[in-house]
Amino acid sequence: MARRSAFRVGATAVSAALALGISILIAAASYQSPAPIARHSDLFDSAQLLHDLRVLSADDMQGRRVDTAGGAKARAYLLQRFKASGIAPFGSAFEEPFAFTMGAGNTTTVHGVNVVGHIDGAKTPRRYIVVSAHYDHLGLQNGVVYDGADDNASGAAALASVAAYVSAHRTANSIIFAAFDGEEEGLRGAQAFVKAPPVPAGSMGMDLNMDMIGRDPNDKLFVVGIHRQPRLRPLVEQLAARAPVTLLIGHDTPGEKEDWTDESDHYAFMQAHIPALYFGVEDFDQHHQPTDKYETMTFDFYVRAVETMILAVQEFDAHLDATGGDRPSP
Repeated sequence: MARRSAFRVGATAVSAALALGISILIAAASYQSPAPIARHSDLFDSAQLLHDLRVLSADDMQGRRVDTAGGAKARAYLLQRFKASGIAPFGSAFEEPFAFTMGAGNTTTVHGVNVVGHIDGAKTPRRYIVVSAHYDHLGLQNGVVYDGADDNASGAAALASVAAYVSAHRTANSIIFAAFDGEEEGLRGAQAFVKAPPVPAGSMGMDLNMDMIGRDPNDKLFVVGIHRQPRLRPLVEQLAARAPVTLLIGHDTPGEKEDWTDESDHYAFMQAHIPALYFGVEDFDQHHQPTDKYETMTFDFYVRAVETMILAVQEFDAHLDATGGDRPSP
């Protein structure tokens, strides 16, 4: 997640060295021994979820930075998991390449690739809910791997579990699954997606975005976006009443200390006038640090957070007309 207060790519060598120096102390304080299965879920294969998280946040993914070998390796794994979970591509390929410029004078061209597919709805297949998460992270800095287990291997791994549920329990509306690249460089993949979507923009009634859903010892998951989209509040309140985590509305009021409205990929949808919500946890000591590792995740909470996302898909699928998005004919 690209929060402005976070440790950013391009931090000084001194800052990186300090982060590395304290990493052992942080890890020792927050380490949780991973259970073989943190929690059995009746909605999806929780062991597969944790395996996907472990793979995507492993050191050999080299931090999954956009336009790197590590990012390409993570993308190849996601392609495999998309196919196995019943997601179909739009056209012949899941990959949707894009490019952007950055650096001094915007002279450096960076190439990113989104991974996008869909599962057709049973009743109104030309109406869509987008379920999204970014898979990129901060990469290698001064020889240190930033694994990004919570940010955002947790959301990327969850895409396949949500898709597996939808494949087995077909929704009324079609579901687009989108793994975005380049979020850490300014929501680049999401912006490219909404500028050139695989379906008419007006047919997308909702984006449910997952970014950092895997670590919270206080059992709290936040929903961001209600302040600017108050029509969504009743649906979120109904979801909160069913959720197996403490689901809270917040971090979206202008002027508050931590307003996350424009801090993850959901914001690109909001800018395009497509209703969108962001689901995530509050900041933690490991955020944008090399200690954001698989072993420090809150596994039981993570499984329940993914269950909550499945319930969110159910809720918005049943009440898509209430989101305020455009409604093309079936």
